Amino acid sequence: MEYKDTLSQTMNVLRDNGYTEDLNLLDEHLENKNKKKTYPIEEFEVDEYFRFEGMSNPGDNSILYAITTADGHKGMLVDGYGVTSGQVSKKMLNKLKIK
Repeated sequence: MEYKDTLSQTMNVLRDNGYTEDLNLLDEHLENKNKKKTYPIEEFEVDEYFRFEGMSNPGDNSILYAITTADGHKGMLVDGYGVTSGQVSKKMLNKLKIK
């Protein structure tokens, strides 16, 4: 996939590549509110990730995950990283660990 400079540009490219679902990060699963479905750690894979760093504000640091679920849905998860990252289980952190 072609890398873009901003979070919104990269999200647009991912949408064009089929990643249309909006995913939320919860303690030990992902949630797709639109489909009213949750995915435990074993039911999704991280296909790609992209890090974005704020030019002047460290609070603007974020990471975008492109994810495919076990039932074939493709979606995006946006989260902070560093001191702003969410509170999730160690098992979930290991699944989302940047390799």
